[in-house]
Amino acid sequence: MKNKTSRRNVLRSLGTASAVSFAGISTVKAAETRTNLPLKSNIKHSVCRWCYGSIPFEELCQGVKDIGMASIELTGPKEWPILKQYGLTCAIGWGEWPKGMGLHNFFNNPKNHEELIKLYEELIPHAAANGIKNLICFSGNRNGMTDLTGMMNCAKIIRKLIPTCEKNGVILTMELLSSKDSHPDYMCDTIEWGVALCEMVNSESFKMLYDIFHMQSMHGDHIRNVRRYGKYISHYHTGGMPGRKEIDNTQEIYYPAVVKAIIDSGYKGYLGQEFVPTPKDKEGMLASLKRCVEICDV
Repeated sequence: MKNKTSRRNVLRSLGTASAVSFAGISTVKAAETRTNLPLKSNIKHSVCRWCYGSIPFEELCQGVKDIGMASIELTGPKEWPILKQYGLTCAIGWGEWPKGMGLHNFFNNPKNHEELIKLYEELIPHAAANGIKNLICFSGNRNGMTDLTGMMNCAKIIRKLIPTCEKNGVILTMELLSSKDSHPDYMCDTIEWGVALCEMVNSESFKMLYDIFHMQSMHGDHIRNVRRYGKYISHYHTGGMPGRKEIDNTQEIYYPAVVKAIIDSGYKGYLGQEFVPTPKDKEGMLASLKRCVEICDV
């Protein structure tokens, strides 16, 4: 059975702007949640905004800061000034996609190129001015297109954007998503396809977002993939499999080992928590986040 909770569904309810407890987390006192973790600083910690959409943005900023994290990601230009006010950044940003475009319809469709070039040519320098080093992008669905044709279409538009990326020190980062489960027919669905596109583009300003949750669904083998392909990866996402819940011992990925491999690969970027917290109250959700940051702080 497919997971009903997805970024796309939550974003529909949020707009383009901004039971069961997890190991007893929903009973944690508010004061306990609001304690900076003694983080080891081997990896930088971030969290995806959409997973905490029920929490007002400024309250989430304060909660994330109190935990000791540095970033709230998958945020856009409207939120970036607010992040600065709280001493936070956005590990990977995005823009307001033109109507009809998004995960399912993006770079591999040449009909989108003109509008997307215009969007990114404005978004890239805006991101750089706000200290944002990564901007997300997508392949789009296959829709009967061959993988090679789609790859060539993606490379064509990405090459046009690379000079602006290089000038501004921003990496265009394409997300790897599962076509088996959450995003049927999505094209950039294996690390091998993503790496082949990176090699076709041939620029340090274009890399992959390795979503561990999604790639567990497609092929697993995360530690070997990190070791083989780490130089093509500019960002990582977490998520418990199955169900995108907390990354504890109730799910099948052992995150401490995966994160250690990421650190050992020389990665200096952020790890974005992208699980959907089981608790539904603010304090429980933030306590859940705190615990999962602890799990990954190896």
